[in-house]
Amino acid sequence: MATTSEHVKRQPQKLEAQPVLGQRSKEIQPYGTLARYPLTLSDRARTASVEALNQILCDTMVLRDLYKKHHWQVSGPTFYSLHLLFDKHFEEQVKLVDELAERVQSLGGVAIAMAHDIAELTRVERAPRGREEVPVQISRLLEAHEIILGAAHQGAKLADENGDDGTNDLLVSQVIRTNEMHVWFLSEHLVDTPLVRANNANGNG
Repeated sequence: MATTSEHVKRQPQKLEAQPVLGQRSKEIQPYGTLARYPLTLSDRARTASVEALNQILCDTMVLRDLYKKHHWQVSGPTFYSLHLLFDKHFEEQVKLVDELAERVQSLGGVAIAMAHDIAELTRVERAPRGREEVPVQISRLLEAHEIILGAAHQGAKLADENGDDGTNDLLVSQVIRTNEMHVWFLSEHLVDTPLVRANNANGNG
């Protein structure tokens, strides 16, 4: 017959380090609502900025991923230079994504985040799964930049009118200027200029 001390030893010990798995709960802040922060900004101003920022954020995430897709799939004589350029722009768009999302959160909103929500809300045309020619890749990127720049200009103007200086500064100094620089670098790749001999050249040979 087991003694009392032996019986105690056989009892399973409580594992305090065991994670509590499979948890679910209701949302603590539904999408589209605002948490109240002491920001000296009206609810109307914050709502307008959050809506504008989330749309720009959504389209920027699609542009970011489009850059990575083209980085992987680019081909042809300009492969090396565009492979590097696309990845550089990708990294700069990643930074913008984080800054846009954090601005939404700092205003008391909820930043758009998941791929299925982004796919529903983006205004950027969906690219095919397969590879495309370089001119088409660049054209897609330029069209996405144009969408984002248009929204950023509108959002910056609205933020300025509402006294939301932080959002205005983010959109003007970072989103607009970064995207304008990317547009310049991309656009120059679509200029059809001679590589070796100028048109109507009078040189020897």
